[in-house]
Amino acid sequence: MKHLMTAAALALGAAGAAQAADDVTLQLKWVTQAQFAGYYVAADKGFYEEEDLNVTILPGGPDIAPTQVIAGGGADVTVEWMPAALAAREKGLPLVNIAQPFKSSGMMLTCWKDTGIAEPADLANRTLGVWFFGNEFPFMSWMSQLGISTEGKSESGVEVLKQGFNVDPLLQRQADCISTMTYNEYWQVIDAGVGADELITFKYEDQGVATLEDGLYVLEENLSDEAFTGKMERFVRASMKGWKYAEEHPDEAAEIVLDNDASGAQTETHQKRMMGEIAKLTAGSNGALDPADYERTVSTLMGGGSDPVITKAPEGAWTHAITDAALN
Repeated sequence: MKHLMTAAALALGAAGAAQAADDVTLQLKWVTQAQFAGYYVAADKGFYEEEDLNVTILPGGPDIAPTQVIAGGGADVTVEWMPAALAAREKGLPLVNIAQPFKSSGMMLTCWKDTGIAEPADLANRTLGVWFFGNEFPFMSWMSQLGISTEGKSESGVEVLKQGFNVDPLLQRQADCISTMTYNEYWQVIDAGVGADELITFKYEDQGVATLEDGLYVLEENLSDEAFTGKMERFVRASMKGWKYAEEHPDEAAEIVLDNDASGAQTETHQKRMMGEIAKLTAGSNGALDPADYERTVSTLMGGGSDPVITKAPEGAWTHAITDAALN
């Protein structure tokens, strides 16, 4: 009997040890979709478990501001676009980029070709749909560089339509162009029955005004805590393993995303297509931020004319400490 007790006690001890995984809460920038496949894949494939992590993934949405969630202690790490992160930093929320899984920007302006728009200079005197909540920053900088005012329609100005997270303004001809992501809204236009040959697109990447998207951000004060940085090193390592797996197995990654979509709003066709486009944006990144990409983002944001997104070059807004430890 005593022998059995020992075995039971050992089993209990082992169970206790297994439960000692470190908790990490990740706040996504938007709803569950292939844009975040790497994190869902890392969870599904046990990559987080292998690093002794218990990761909770919180979807975002139209009413969720990732910067507010992390500021309020609701998450350890958040997926955010760098313009919003740097703007928040300048306003006093000390966010730091610890990893950059996305190498390229998926942002573009999608326009009706029959409006006669053929090049960026033709955008003047038009109505353009633009997302706000921090997503307008690259657009404003681009217009400023083109010498186009955003105060209203004129020979040298545009009417900015505050665009919701849909493509209706283009389909209903309320706008000549709208904001789209290469992996999402562009395909919603196509799915609505519009031919690709009826559209002209301007990628921010090609216009030299691309800013970094979908980086991982934490609060600066937490980086002085060794236990926290240890968790983040393991989290980044497992997440990048998830991203590279998703790039190599896009259809499987899309299926994993669908399995995690509690809303049931996503379709297989859309998610598989999105994953294919997302893989183009994560390609070329091992997770470490490229300082040249960071500098380009900063100069774009500071080049916003009379109303720049940030007024001075940030200091301490990113670190390689986590990726150096995670990837080497």
